[in-house]
Amino acid sequence: MTTEQIHEAARQAAPEPARIAPLPVEEWSEDAAETLPKYLRRPELFLSGRPDALPMPTSLRLFAHHIRLTEPWLAFSEVLASRNAVLDPRHRELVVLRVAWRTRSSYEWTHHLRIGKHSGVTSEEIHAIPQGAAADLWAPLERAMLAAVDQMIDQFRVDDETWRVLASHLDEPQLLELSFVIGSYLCLAQVLNNVGLQPEPPTEVIDAPALPALGT
Repeated sequence: MTTEQIHEAARQAAPEPARIAPLPVEEWSEDAAETLPKYLRRPELFLSGRPDALPMPTSLRLFAHHIRLTEPWLAFSEVLASRNAVLDPRHRELVVLRVAWRTRSSYEWTHHLRIGKHSGVTSEEIHAIPQGAAADLWAPLERAMLAAVDQMIDQFRVDDETWRVLASHLDEPQLLELSFVIGSYLCLAQVLNNVGLQPEPPTEVIDAPALPALGT
């Protein structure tokens, strides 16, 4: 999508106000102010105090409402994308994008389009996400990963055939991590959809299909 198309889609969408509005930074508790910036990839871009400092991400401003709950969640999520993660980052992002597409999570979709591109996901692959495992371009492991997303959403368990393909490429830690990635991003998508959190404006133009409205 071009920048103009992105802005036009945003205007047409006219999202309703969030059910839980992100909390302004100046209203954060001491715990939130001390804890949440630790989860910024480049805190200096947000905390410099300069006129060109980036606004605090809306997800962190949402999480500031209940820091005792959300800080452990952030710590857990950090492991899935840290140096301790055992899945290939590109594979992880393909899975997250499929979760975002299936759940119609605009926040996850927008956020992980950027992360996915930086992790090696191609434009062709992004455009194949709506087809899931049925698209022709996937290697067997990628096809099984995307099938696993749909099966966990639709039937709460990966079927035996798909699991056999996964297990022929991944070891036990990777299989466990894959299950947690799917389950945790499904949980997050549902929470963000439920509270009505909208994504920040995109910082770069990414060629991607438009996410259908929630409920379609």
